[in-house]
Amino acid sequence: MIQPEWSRRTFLKSLPAVCPALALSPTFLQAENKPRRPKVAVVLTACFYRSHAHVILENFLQPYLFNGQPTDPGVDVVSFYVDQFPKDDIVRMISSKYNIPYFGSINDALCLGTDQLAVDAVLSIGEHGNYPKNELDQVQYPRKRFFDEIVAVMKKSNRFVPLFNDKHLSYRWDWALEMYDTCRKHGIPFQAGSSVPLAQRRPKLELPKNAEITEAVTVHGGPIESYDFHGLEVLQSMVEARKGGETGIKTVEFWTFEKLKQAAEEKRFSVDLLEAAMHAEFGKKRKSLWKIDGQEEIEPHGIHLTYADGLKATVIRIGLRGGRWNFACRMKGVKTPRATSFYVGPWNNRNLFKALSHAIQQHFVQGESTFPVERTLLTTGILETAMRSRRQNGKSLATPHLEIAYQPKDFRVMREMGKSWEIITEKIPEPLGFDPTGLNASQRD
Repeated sequence: MIQPEWSRRTFLKSLPAVCPALALSPTFLQAENKPRRPKVAVVLTACFYRSHAHVILENFLQPYLFNGQPTDPGVDVVSFYVDQFPKDDIVRMISSKYNIPYFGSINDALCLGTDQLAVDAVLSIGEHGNYPKNELDQVQYPRKRFFDEIVAVMKKSNRFVPLFNDKHLSYRWDWALEMYDTCRKHGIPFQAGSSVPLAQRRPKLELPKNAEITEAVTVHGGPIESYDFHGLEVLQSMVEARKGGETGIKTVEFWTFEKLKQAAEEKRFSVDLLEAAMHAEFGKKRKSLWKIDGQEEIEPHGIHLTYADGLKATVIRIGLRGGRWNFACRMKGVKTPRATSFYVGPWNNRNLFKALSHAIQQHFVQGESTFPVERTLLTTGILETAMRSRRQNGKSLATPHLEIAYQPKDFRVMREMGKSWEIITEKIPEPLGFDPTGLNASQRD
């Protein structure tokens, strides 16, 4: 059953009582009194408990915590287009509670029933729902279809507004590149990507500016393809700031478990980096490199990358744990690896979306991306190529189309640094409804 939610007013009144440090700051009050708030249309595949639409929207429809501070979204959601309505759909509840209409077409959701674009930004959430898989075992989410229909409205109105695409751009590289090129052609502020790079780093890790990174390893604990994408985004968010900036990818190789073990024996990647990445999570050396005590076994695999500038990197799956996001790298002339684990906060990845929601909102308010969309263009292409390599028994595939050079952005102000987890703790039970702090549930005990 959906739990009762707090209104914005109730949430704000209760915060000082729960935690005096959360009394409203001048910055927050300025956000509340800001005269113009961008109107946002949300285009989504499906919305149910713990779907991407749910855990993003709960931070758009009421205040939430970001770096320990009560944060107003700064934007107003004014319409929905929903592609599918599963049995456990909650869009109808959201629509009724927040007085937000949902429309039968993307055109109508963006035009609000008129013949012109009537919103200031578009949030596209093409994740979850019942969609077929292709021959590469990729779910064919309609992100490109959403994109095309959204841009068609902008073209018709000759007005181009910020657009955010959740996760990778498309399961097809040619479509992803077309999306990127279209936005550049029309000057559409475009942002996309994963929530994980914005998570707290434990232990703290800030690589030196222009670091000379020679090798990197990222570890995740989730499904093939869908979590490989997040692993690639974690990797890219760390290595793109190396000396010279991003140069792009020269080759991609998918390793089954047998190939992964063979690569370790042949020193095609550094096992000590893998151990350092896992040590950042567990705080100790583990008995087995490939298995984790107390966790359901899942067959490891790897995606091995050679960058145009010679950097080597490997994304590896070990164990079955959705909140596993570990990173380690070696820098030139430094013997000891640098490593960290991206902590997702309580409630197993749900709270990752607070920082992502904040970054999207800033993108909409400022009219420019808060981290480079080229990162996600590149990871989209790597992922598709990795799935092609997998289908070809792990063949190393040359990727001249992925030699994409770009300069990074400093996105530290968009990251969660951990203060929110002093307030939302593991002791607070995860709420079932729209309650982005869980404090509402805890106070009813």
